[in-house]
Amino acid sequence: MTTVQHSTGAQRERVYGPTVADVVGRASADLGAGHVFGVVGSGNFVLTEALRRGGVPFTATRHEGGAATMADAYTRMSGRVGVVSLHQGCGLTNAMTGIGEAAKSRTPMIVLTADSPAAALRSNFRIDQDALVRSVGAVSERVYSAATAVADVTRAFRTAVAQRRTVVLNVAIDIAAAACSVPGPVEVAMPSTQVRPDADSVTRLADALRAARKPVFVAGRGARGAGSDVAELARACGALLATSAVANGLFAGDEFALGISGGFSSPVSAELIAGADLIVGWGCALNNWTMRHGRLIGAETVVVQVDDDIDAVGAYRAVEFGVLGDCAATARDVLAELRSSGAGHESGYRTPDIADRIAKGSRWQDVPVDDRSTGCRIDPRALTIALDEILPPERIVSIDSGNFMGYPATHLCVPDEFGFCFTQAFQSIGLGLHTAIGAAFAQPGRLPVLGVGDGGFLMAVAELETAVRSGLPLVAIVYNDSAYGAEVHHFGDADHTTVTFPETDIAAIAEGFGATGVTVRTVDDLVPVREWVEGYRNAGQSRPLVIDAKITSDGGAWWLAEAFAGH
Repeated sequence: MTTVQHSTGAQRERVYGPTVADVVGRASADLGAGHVFGVVGSGNFVLTEALRRGGVPFTATRHEGGAATMADAYTRMSGRVGVVSLHQGCGLTNAMTGIGEAAKSRTPMIVLTADSPAAALRSNFRIDQDALVRSVGAVSERVYSAATAVADVTRAFRTAVAQRRTVVLNVAIDIAAAACSVPGPVEVAMPSTQVRPDADSVTRLADALRAARKPVFVAGRGARGAGSDVAELARACGALLATSAVANGLFAGDEFALGISGGFSSPVSAELIAGADLIVGWGCALNNWTMRHGRLIGAETVVVQVDDDIDAVGAYRAVEFGVLGDCAATARDVLAELRSSGAGHESGYRTPDIADRIAKGSRWQDVPVDDRSTGCRIDPRALTIALDEILPPERIVSIDSGNFMGYPATHLCVPDEFGFCFTQAFQSIGLGLHTAIGAAFAQPGRLPVLGVGDGGFLMAVAELETAVRSGLPLVAIVYNDSAYGAEVHHFGDADHTTVTFPETDIAAIAEGFGATGVTVRTVDDLVPVREWVEGYRNAGQSRPLVIDAKITSDGGAWWLAEAFAGH
């Protein structure tokens, strides 16, 4: 779950106006907007300027789709409300893939979009924006008048924060231009979203943990704010710890942490998860990605879900029972129940032998690599292991989608749950560069690292200029196989001319944008990367680095073959 901070700062009272657009922008700033991304046109110019006057940093992007995903990543990694500013009609349609990703991920962000006047029936910009927004699972709200402007903005922010929803606030341009004057600052208390579990559910989960000999906890997005509480309960009952991909890093450093559960699990981690007699999902859907289409659940394994959304319980697989409650509150209450009973607990799954197996084999970096590098192309595993050693450990890793994605997800270590951003709910390629930029603004003290395929990178390459202009020391690792690799491997011996492409000099393209470009075919070609990192450490390097890694074919990634087998 993303915990969103909001501002009620004691500012000197002032008057906001003279238009609705001014009021909407300043009220959004008061209610906690952390950073705004967007493309400014006539429909959203005044609104964006009002946000800036309210102290909200603004980043001009090259495409609205980039803005939406940057705001999504910023919100996930900062704990503040990210905002998107859009023109009416085409500005909104350009942003819809990013909005869809955010909505499916329950990211509490705000999209401020202009809209055509109700009477402009033949406007070229006119579309049914409300229906479009609802079609991807976002909430459509609207500023109705000058009299209701503050209430409308407040409702949008409350919905985003309290319900963890992506909210699109439509502001018709005639309404935006209407005269409006309100006293500021706007101060509204946001309601608590914590759901406490009922006593019977707490007792039932405590009983299940007492009975289990090999419990495993799998924490997902909904437990990102509850890591310490879930880990403490795991220690008390002898449970091993794992995460879904989006919660990667939550238990970093714990000797009984298995890393990511599912297709990205190492062989040792997968075996230990599959050996559990009780699996508890904490804010985790336990979907086919996380449970390998059910293969990580034994025939006799008891499955329990803890979630504050009743619709999530049992959505992907049958569970013994569900606990409706906030993950942190539930973990604390269950721990108190265990301690109050006075019943001791054996080590459970936490034995010296298991600790030794985890230490030696839970990390993919420790799994031997049959290096298939050729001298002209580098094995993606050897590449990523080398980069994991070269790049500073204080990093924030973002991943695009594609055949390559398992390598940076599994072979690049992250320091904690704020070190990994995974915008994959919509399973769209081309979001990775946007994600890395948004995450970089959220965590400016860390090195932003992007893992991306050549297809996804070229799809989003316009935003490389945004990274250069913003002075971000971003490292983009482009796994370049000159193809949409997932389709090449999935369709086997078919004609691949529709999904393969001529060799592209991505390093040269990067140089044209003002970044540093490096072509890598062997581990020896990584010397310029080491030099760039030295510059970053010693002189505050602010020029992005793009690594054009010419990789060998892996014959189809292990995790992807498994995923396609479930289709």
